[in-house]
Amino acid sequence: MHYTGTIWRPPYEAASLLLEVTAGCTHHGCKFCTLYSELPFKFRMSPLKDVESDLREAQLRGTDPMARLSARLQGLPEPGGVERVFLTGANPFVLRCDRLLEIAGLIRQYLPSVRTVGCFSRITDIALKSDEELAALGRAGYDGLTIGIETGDGEALAFMNKGYAPGDILTQCRRLDGAGIGYSFFYLAGISGAGRGEAGARATAAVCNQLHPWLIGVNMLTVYPDSALYQEIQRGSWKESGELEKYRETRMLLECLNIPTVFAAMGASNVFQFQGSLPEEKEVLLARLDEIIGSAREDRLRAYREHLPHL
Repeated sequence: MHYTGTIWRPPYEAASLLLEVTAGCTHHGCKFCTLYSELPFKFRMSPLKDVESDLREAQLRGTDPMARLSARLQGLPEPGGVERVFLTGANPFVLRCDRLLEIAGLIRQYLPSVRTVGCFSRITDIALKSDEELAALGRAGYDGLTIGIETGDGEALAFMNKGYAPGDILTQCRRLDGAGIGYSFFYLAGISGAGRGEAGARATAAVCNQLHPWLIGVNMLTVYPDSALYQEIQRGSWKESGELEKYRETRMLLECLNIPTVFAAMGASNVFQFQGSLPEEKEVLLARLDEIIGSAREDRLRAYREHLPHL
């Protein structure tokens, strides 16, 4: 398989076939992000011949006796029919509709068992496509996009150079709803800065409550020295939230949400991980956050953050 640099995927895509169709990020300008800084380029599309080669490899793996034996020896499920493909790269949904449809066609050709295709998407990637194109992509199997909205706090979005405003989140995700393309959100606790987290959480809930994300995943902001945000901190133009403050912010977001969704904290940025369905498990999750806020020590949480090598 062709993979470039570190491959990032949401925790819930662990069982998906990871297919590289892009590498890097077209935006590559968020002040807090260092995920693709190791690449010698900003963004690159994979040649279709490489995509097709990887699909042939995946096709063969399902019938290869050695692959089956290897999986058995490792205690893993034996290779079988792939049901979901996750396209790798920061925002493959930026690709033109015809390119995405061609990729979906190749996936169906080599892996007819595949039911859906997912990927990361920026809000701005959705805006590039007409309603007709979104509908065509939905029919081709694109579903379950992961969108790092980060926050509904317009001031924070502008400061972090996300490239869109809260109103854009509403407009573009409503278009996904109309096209029948499901999506999940990543929320970044701490993005509004010290003293503004709970207000940012309320603003985010106000946006999310008008939409239909199947999951809202919370990540904790981790500032690395090679980020533009670190330089802002050094200049005194932005102050980072405390660790317990981030959990109070997370609690505020949960408390203000009134839509059916999954609320989760997964991945390495979260010292404490949890997941539950809303509204059924909302009180259980609130109690869990109250327990964390009441018992966790700021110094230990901070030590974890400072020693986190990468997300």
